[in-house]
This record gives sequence, structure tokens and C-alpha cells, in this order.
Amino acid sequence: MTHTARRMFELLEPICLVTYFADECNEELAALGHRTYWDGYFASRAAPLGRVPAHVVHAAFYSFADGEAARHIPSAWETIPPEASVAARERGSAASLRRILGEERAGSPGLVRAADLTAKAATSAPMEGRVMYAGMRALAVPSDPVARLWHCATMLREHRGDGHVAALVGARVGGTEAHVLDALTKGIYPAESFGRIHHLPKDRLAAVMDGLRERGLIDADGHLTDAGRATKAGIEALTDELAAPPYEALAPAELDELVTELEPITAILVATGSQ
Repeated sequence: MTHTARRMFELLEPICLVTYFADECNEELAALGHRTYWDGYFASRAAPLGRVPAHVVHAAFYSFADGEAARHIPSAWETIPPEASVAARERGSAASLRRILGEERAGSPGLVRAADLTAKAATSAPMEGRVMYAGMRALAVPSDPVARLWHCATMLREHRGDGHVAALVGARVGGTEAHVLDALTKGIYPAESFGRIHHLPKDRLAAVMDGLRERGLIDADGHLTDAGRATKAGIEALTDELAAPPYEALAPAELDELVTELEPITAILVATGSQ
């Protein structure tokens, strides 16, 4: 099932990315009163957890540097209820999908079937140890097929993300360290230039790089070592393994059908960059 988990990630991720790349979601969140993109991001993604403090959001998201969550939580909720942010994120994301896919594809029986099968998988996995996934499971699944497809794809994304965090913790790789390994794996060099971490204080980045050198994961020049590549590969393999349980709820024929229905949807989204 690890191959299935990886294939489903490839098919579902472009559906989730409209939330972050397309305009409609940001516009909906800005209309609520969120001042910046990151205010809306933290508020709407963390909202299924309720009004938890910044350190809980930091722990659940894992990949952000110390203090980043606290710049947005709880201030982003002071005048905007979490429930409103959740609803705005869903409205905007569904609107993006409808625009990108077009009326015919968005209203097709194939999309409805894809939404139903994705929902079956997304609501079938155990919640233990899956904080972000459990938060999403507490929300009602939308009745509209486009919104349901987005919602359930995002639920599966958070399920996978929870497992990825577990894999990182097990490998003793912190959030910023994970970005360094990811950047180098993608051929981004120097890793400090990677968009997710380039804004961090230079002394903080230097400490992260020094720690990776001490562990033998990068060399003196900041390139991945064999040990670094093995560590990254192990994390990804375990992430796939931990992401497999939702798809065990689908019969082999249903999995095949889901892949068939998602492929043209994903192809359109990939062609537009999910925006």
C-alpha cells in the first residue's frame, strides 16, 4: 500500500494546493478581516483544533521556526471566529477548483465519484496520534461535490502530514532541518536560499546547518552526504507507509476507479499550477 499512498499523494496534492496558490481563498480570508496571507493561513488551517494557543499550533504544524506561529495566533482569532475562517477557506478553495476545472468537469459524474471515494478513504483512518487529521475529522463533510473533494483531499493531506511529522521526530529531524534536507534533495543550493527558510536569522540558520554537519547529514560545503540522503529517503518511505491506512478502506476496484477519475482532474490542476 505504500505505492498506493505515494500515487494518491501525487493525485490529491494539486487539489489541496489551490488553497495556497490560487487567489480565491486568500480573497475570502481577507474579506473576513485577516490582515495578511499568513494570518489567514495560520487561522484557517489551525481553526479545526479550536482556539488553542500558539505553542500548540507550532507543535502541530511542526515545520515553522520558533515564534512564527505566535506572530499570528491567537491574534488572528481575536475578532474572527475559527469557524468563520474554516468556512472561508472551504468557499475559496472550492471556487478555485470550479474556475480551474471549468463547469463541465466540475459538474461531471466522474468528479462526483472521485469526491465520494476520496471521502470514503478520508473518513476511514484511525485518528490516534493524528492531531491535524483529527481536527479535520471533527468538521462536517460538505455536501457539494467540489467542496467535498477539496475537503477530503485536504483531510488526507493532514493525515499524511501527521505521519510525516512522526517520521521526522523519529529521525530526530526538526522542522527547519527538514526544510534544509528537502531543499538539497530538490537541488536547491545553498539550502539557506530555500524560500521556506531564507528569511530566518542568519545565526539561527547557521546553527541548524552546524547541527546537520555534526550529525554527518551534510558536508562542510553544505551538500547532502550519503547519510543525509539515506535519512531523507527513510523519512519519505516511512511517511508513505504511515499514509497508507485510509486507502485500505477502498476495494482494489474502487482504488482503480478513483485513480482513473482523479487523473484528468489532476492533469488540469498541474497544468495551471493549481492557480
